[in-house]
Order: sequence, then C-alpha cells, then structure tokens
Amino acid sequence: MRFGDVRPGSWTRRAVCVTALAAATALSAPAVASGAPAPAVPKVDQQTLSSLGAFVPAIVGSVATAGPDGKVNADIASQAKALASVPGMPPAVGEIWNTVVGFLDNTAKPSQVAKVAAKNDPIIPTGPNAPRIQQFLYPTIGIGCLPDGNSVGTALVTAGPQKAPTPGPGRGQAGLVYTSLGTGPAVDNNRAPLIAIWINIDTGRTGQINLKRNEKINAVNGPGTFTAIANTGKGRVLSAIYGNVTTKIKGKNVGCTIVPTVGLAYI
Repeated sequence: MRFGDVRPGSWTRRAVCVTALAAATALSAPAVASGAPAPAVPKVDQQTLSSLGAFVPAIVGSVATAGPDGKVNADIASQAKALASVPGMPPAVGEIWNTVVGFLDNTAKPSQVAKVAAKNDPIIPTGPNAPRIQQFLYPTIGIGCLPDGNSVGTALVTAGPQKAPTPGPGRGQAGLVYTSLGTGPAVDNNRAPLIAIWINIDTGRTGQINLKRNEKINAVNGPGTFTAIANTGKGRVLSAIYGNVTTKIKGKNVGCTIVPTVGLAYI
C-alpha cells in the first residue's frame, strides 16, 4: 500500500513504513521565481524519518476522531510520549521527540521548537524581505520523483498575516509549503494530491487541505513547489503532509509518493 492511497480513518491502525531522505525550502526565492537556483541539500537522517513517521497515524487519527470534549483526541499526546520513550532512541531523535511532547503539553517555548526544527533542516531564508517561517521537524523524500531515483523535499509553515506564500495567509491562517528539490515545475493532480492534515491543539479545530501548484513560486523551471492556506485559527497547530507529488520533467509529468513529514507551528 502506498502512502498516498491511505485515507484518514485507516491510519489509526497502520504503522508507517519509511526509507531515507533529505530536503530544503524554496521560499527564499523572490515572489515571482522562475528557475531560482536550488539550495544545498541538508543531511539525511533515516532514524529521524523512521521514528517521526510512526507519529503520522496518530495525527491523522486524531483529526478523524475527536475526544469526548469535542477537541483533539487525548490519545495523540499519550502516543507521542510512548514513542518518545522507546529504548535506545538516538540523542538527536530523542531531542525532536521531547520537542513534540513539549509542544503538545504546552511546556515548550516557540524558540525551542524553532531551534530544533532548524537544526534538522538548516536552510533558513535571510534578508529584509525574507518570510517568517516555521520549518517542519525533518526533511523527507519523494520515492521515484526523479528519473534516476528519489527527490528530497522540505515543508514549512508561515503564520499570517504575511505575504508568503503568495497571496499570503491572513490572521488566524497558516501558509503551507512543500518543495521537491531537483524536480521540474509543480503540476496539479486531483487524482493523486499532496495533502496536509492539521489539528489546532488549543481549540480542537481540525482540517485537511490539498497543496497545489503556485503560479508565483518556481512555476516555470521548478523545483516543484506546492502551497496551501489553511484556516487553522490561532493556536498551536500540529500538522502532517503526505500523499503524492506530480512535476513536469523534460516535458513529461512524473508522479511519486512522499514519505510523511510532521510540523509544529504557532499561528
């Protein structure tokens, strides 16, 4: 079974199988970017991918099934704590897990979350017009996204109000971005979409949205960049991006499945 074939309700009883990865963001490009040079690829950590990938079913399951108070199912916190305490957890992976637990129980500060995310995906836009981004916890791969193998990609969140990703999220909204490095421009594929599913930990609001091609970001020569603006409301937002990426490479549409990645954001 491919990741993109899974529906939200079925994730709660399935473990997520994962392989290897790495990635970077394209939001450092100008508002209208055509063929902007791709940033360097950060180091891949398969242990991080494998460990955090196991958390995606808890996220999707919590969105599908609210708790008795109508808010996010409490199982998500208990599953995070259980996965964080797995014996033999490498220190670097353990640091990420402690950050996830701290985000869920509101003991982690935004600066701590940002520091851990940047450590695992250190490509950060700079300059006076750079967007204010919150990176996902780890980079991921697209399986078979390139003619000669896998692509690498990262995801990030921008909290509104700001202009990136264009047209920009408003107050109480989250801008989501996924970039598949080394590929051609993004292609919308409604039959095999790239999906973001999210939970506002503070309000219990949940939602799902497809990320799509953005005509203002790397739309001519790539890399394939997909964006969406979600009405999350203000609060701590836990999200996951999974599904499929389609890009145009040498005149042909190339589709592939990505390994899920997890993000923590303050909106």
